[in-house]
Amino acid sequence: MAKKPVHFSHNGVERAAFADDGQNLLEFLRRGAGDLSPKYGCGQGTCGACTVMIDGETQLSCLVLAESIDGKSIRTAAGLASDQLDPLQVAFMDHFAAQCGYCTPGMLVSARALLERNPKPTREEVMEAISGNLCRCTGYEPIISAILAVAEGRAQA
Repeated sequence: MAKKPVHFSHNGVERAAFADDGQNLLEFLRRGAGDLSPKYGCGQGTCGACTVMIDGETQLSCLVLAESIDGKSIRTAAGLASDQLDPLQVAFMDHFAAQCGYCTPGMLVSARALLERNPKPTREEVMEAISGNLCRCTGYEPIISAILAVAEGRAQA
């Protein structure tokens, strides 16, 4: 199997690695970069558990070839917090927006991408932004409430 060199920014850190020919980004991040925050849910692009940002846009990492990220910036849920938790992470805790937690990293990435392009989204815009992320536990209301709390300035790290 051929290996391809990939240079990329991963959660703000410049990296270089080799991607296997045909390897998807999810596997590349989890095995090659040690970032376990994107979750393997379906492997078919239907659940959103593997959502990451590539150059600021949400993508399903199970559908992206690792070699295609050469020269790009990748941000995962593991890269949301720095010295302190991201306000979304705090809001998810405060609003009980995570139950089993499996969908949470993908939800957080989708929500952060939304708030970066639209700091004051409507409820409908929040619902649209997370529509590709399936959650079997919360019923979505706590997640939507948490995202709106951040947008309205009611949640801070």
